[in-house]
Amino acid sequence: MEERWVSGTDGTKIRAWRAGRAGPPVLLCAGLGTPVEAWPSLTHPDATVRVYGWHHRGTFDSARPADEDRIQLDDHVGDALAVLDDAGIRRCVVVGWSLGVTVATELARRHPDRVAGLMLVGGAPGAFFDDVLGVLGLPKPLSRVLARGGTQALRWAGPLLDAVAHRLPAHLLPGNEALRVSAQRFLQHDWRWYWTLALALGDTGRQDLSALSCPVTVVAGRYDVLADPRGACSATGPLPQARLRVLPCGHFVPLEAPDVLAAELDLLVERAEAVRDALDYADPRPLTPDSPGPAYPGRS
Repeated sequence: MEERWVSGTDGTKIRAWRAGRAGPPVLLCAGLGTPVEAWPSLTHPDATVRVYGWHHRGTFDSARPADEDRIQLDDHVGDALAVLDDAGIRRCVVVGWSLGVTVATELARRHPDRVAGLMLVGGAPGAFFDDVLGVLGLPKPLSRVLARGGTQALRWAGPLLDAVAHRLPAHLLPGNEALRVSAQRFLQHDWRWYWTLALALGDTGRQDLSALSCPVTVVAGRYDVLADPRGACSATGPLPQARLRVLPCGHFVPLEAPDVLAAELDLLVERAEAVRDALDYADPRPLTPDSPGPAYPGRS
């Protein structure tokens, strides 16, 4: 894995990373504050894609912004563009996980020329708090109150969480070695700042996807208590180019079903390339002598 510095639109120093072999580029909008190790199938040297990502503001090695209010959705989208520009990537498939789904979706909405395909993993486009605990059958208004109130309480308890989480021995953490490494890095966050970031992103309203034309894939966990799969399904269901995969797992799809996720990403890359090829070779001639424009809309 390689790491380098990029600058956000406000000058904040962001730690960007890239991993994998020299395959098709993919931008990863990861879950809030999650380490690279959370994506073993995509960051392995044998992965079929070249993954680019970054650490969120004030997490891991990325700097906290001088103006601590610069943690809104606009700022995260700006950081994503900075990573793409630094790598010289004009257009690629974009993957979002958890709260990163909100960032990936907004990038596709605002800059469709930069997003060749969109994968939403373990999250719906915006309105994050509405879908927490949804699989338990709670009404959305109650889910939102409980989720947002719980996040505020965790922010207030940040110093206490730091005192406990920062001292938790690695051998007490569950799972295999990769999971323990990922969990131990995650536990080292400044937890007051972490939950401040979560509140800022989680308050984003539901995002409208109706204008998206790129291929879309949704991978959801049937038992995900943090992101009710129905939220993503209802948001993407009307899109004719959307593919939905619901897996028998929870929120941590990249760790629970890495092989399935890698296969779905490969398929999305192929779909995006097929769309590109169709645009490249579409017949620009009018369908009939009376047709006002080219045979393929948007071409001349």
